[in-house]
Amino acid sequence: MKPRKVMIIGAGNVGSSAAYALLNQKICQEIILVDLNSSLVEGHRKDLADAAAFMSGHIIISTRPATDCADVDIAVITVSAGAMKPGQNRLDELDGTARIVGNIVPEMMQNGFNGIFLVATNPCDIITYQVWQLSGLPRHQVLGTGVWLDTIRLRRILAEHLDIAPQSVDAFIIGEHGDTQFPVWSHSSVYGMTLNDYSRSKKGPELDLTALGEHTRRLGLEIYAQKGCTEYGVGETITEICRDLFTSSHRALTVSCVLDGEYGKQNLAIGVPAILTQRGVDQIIELNLNELELGQFDHSATVIKSNIARLPALPH
Repeated sequence: MKPRKVMIIGAGNVGSSAAYALLNQKICQEIILVDLNSSLVEGHRKDLADAAAFMSGHIIISTRPATDCADVDIAVITVSAGAMKPGQNRLDELDGTARIVGNIVPEMMQNGFNGIFLVATNPCDIITYQVWQLSGLPRHQVLGTGVWLDTIRLRRILAEHLDIAPQSVDAFIIGEHGDTQFPVWSHSSVYGMTLNDYSRSKKGPELDLTALGEHTRRLGLEIYAQKGCTEYGVGETITEICRDLFTSSHRALTVSCVLDGEYGKQNLAIGVPAILTQRGVDQIIELNLNELELGQFDHSATVIKSNIARLPALPH
């Protein structure tokens, strides 16, 4: 069987945490690290190789240029132009990150890349769209981590209030991985019971859903402010998506997908539930949103499209 290979482009906090999670969960047979900082990337390679020596089986940790990519199954983009400054949000990272991605992706395509791009840098939805445009790949081969981590955060927060495991909570975020994301309360439940019905059944108080959604939206930036980055949660997000792609799980995750008529939108990428297989995004699930949620989705899409307009023009 052909060895599964994941290339991580950007060996900072997110890239190195993703590599460590991929290694520990034995998702692939080779993890390839790419970074312009040769000392940093070689240090990570040696450190991860030490960890790999504890594993059963043979997992290769290697480094190489991003252009040496023809044999890569999944290319994870974690590069950024630097840390956010106080008062900034994810959209403020667009210009610098777009310049870097604009150099990397065309070179990879010229050197035979035909795998799946997984975008895990900010602003995720806009960069996902940029990668799709630059690569010329079918849209099912380009996706972003989107709001899957936000969805997991929402489930964890709800689970803590309901005293139940997060895996038993069916709730999720859609829209931008940013300030306009929102929970889809009309489709949220615990094994068919509404969240408040379940809370009342345990003699608990009615949930303040507005506050819980706002807490979820702020959480990533709170972590960033407290420790200077987010890494472990997004590392696990990358790992889970890679697992679902490699195993053709047909599992539905809320990831950033390029839309072509779904939800009445096109020419943008946005977080929606999608079924993942070895081909990438196999199917986008179109939810029956209520009137409030439709307005929230429209607003989120408008924000994303206005920032897509800021992207550099495609090279000719």
